[in-house]
Amino acid sequence: MIKKTLTIMLVAIAVVACKNNEKQPETQEVKQEQIAYTSVGMEITEADAMPAARMAEHYKSMSIGDTVNSKMVAKVIDVCQAKGCWMNVDLENGEQVMVKFKDYGFFMPKDIAGKEVILNGKAFVNEVPVDEQRHYAEDGGATPEEIAAITAPKKTFSFEADGVLIKQ
Repeated sequence: MIKKTLTIMLVAIAVVACKNNEKQPETQEVKQEQIAYTSVGMEITEADAMPAARMAEHYKSMSIGDTVNSKMVAKVIDVCQAKGCWMNVDLENGEQVMVKFKDYGFFMPKDIAGKEVILNGKAFVNEVPVDEQRHYAEDGGATPEEIAAITAPKKTFSFEADGVLIKQ
């Protein structure tokens, strides 16, 4: 019995000792950075979104009444603090774009100033009357003096978004 046990142990040791201990070459995992977005409005993707600076060039060539379907990446400057029903984004050239939301169908969180967004929809140039400018200024928290200083219509770059991605 001891002889059998000893033989079994020797065979087990031989099997373990002869086991192929070659290490497999290490493979490097390539992790693709996934950017998290919050989607608001129509579901869109970040594919084919143009930078704000490039969109600024399109706006320069547009006249009042012109529209163009587009998707752009921009940084939020401010948001309507009453409902989140509009926002201004930076074109990176000193200009801003007033963004409203298609059919008043969705709103932005009020705390996204400074965040990057991707907008999908229609870019256009229009003229904003004094009363509308004052309304936006009031929604944005302007002082009564700042509101009273608005006295003439203003040509603006505008955007009607049907979908927005907010970078987290």
